[in-house]
Amino acid sequence: MIPEPLGLLDGPAAAEAVAQGLALPLQGGPLAFLGWRPLGDAGPMRPAASAPPVLSAAPPPFPGLAPHPARPLVMGIVNCTPDSFSGDGLGAAHAAAIARGEAMLAAGADMLDVGGESTRPGAAPVSPEEEQARILPVIRALARLAPVSVDTRHAETMRAALAAGARIVNDVSALAFDPAAMGVVAEAGCPVVLMHMRTLDPRTMQRRVAYEDVVREVAEHLARRLDACEAAGIPRGRIALDPGIGFGKTVAHNLALIERLPALAGLGCAILLGASRKTFIGRITGVEAPAERVHGSVAAALAGAARGAHILRVHDVAATVQALRLRAAVLTGGA
Repeated sequence: MIPEPLGLLDGPAAAEAVAQGLALPLQGGPLAFLGWRPLGDAGPMRPAASAPPVLSAAPPPFPGLAPHPARPLVMGIVNCTPDSFSGDGLGAAHAAAIARGEAMLAAGADMLDVGGESTRPGAAPVSPEEEQARILPVIRALARLAPVSVDTRHAETMRAALAAGARIVNDVSALAFDPAAMGVVAEAGCPVVLMHMRTLDPRTMQRRVAYEDVVREVAEHLARRLDACEAAGIPRGRIALDPGIGFGKTVAHNLALIERLPALAGLGCAILLGASRKTFIGRITGVEAPAERVHGSVAAALAGAARGAHILRVHDVAATVQALRLRAAVLTGGA
């Protein structure tokens, strides 16, 4: 049974409700929840006091970084691909990729995510050798400045990137694509992001997309991957979960996953949301060019922050950090 928190509160209202015994902090706060029910159960809301401890316990800091006191951590995306959906792919232009990462850190990013293989819908696979040629020089340079995550499905690339200074593995297949990947992560003892992807092939993930309850099915899939990781020696405290916005989902599915993002709190891990510049934003707003979806991307990031995301994976760091700072100021009165 995965418990889903309900009746979220933020800011002074959350603190007051917790102080009065009406709510519990969600994963240690600052959000709070008034009630809960088993995920997929249509019954009445149960009081927060009866909730399983997993909903109120804070997950370990990820990835060894102290949580920011007023906002989610911001992960800047550095795409070393020539065919990124977002229009910001740099291919093997190492100097440009390094400069982009440095600019993101200057704009307030807490960490960087470096990838060399596009996994957009319909994307063709890239060999680990080509992927490593694109990303390793970038990782070596940026890992001296901040925590770096390697965005890859390939065990060979994970091993090489960790040796080059990466501290985190971010796998869109939740360590299911490459049979050797789980062993690499377990042996390295590094944090890992497990993302939900409907199939293991980007070329087929958007075909005949259907779910009975997308939130329940995504959470249950991630729960199974968590169990597999723990069995392989990867403790839950080193794992973050990503619902996989845009990976085998319709616009309605993506919106439901953002709206009910707190459901993932029932799995006891940090939550990462990556909605930046995705196609569903363009379909809702009518903005065709991904690079021009900044405003919609910031809105999605703020929605994630209001629903318990611990990490926001974004292209537009400066705009996101500015919006998060204002949100925090409103909630705290500028304190």
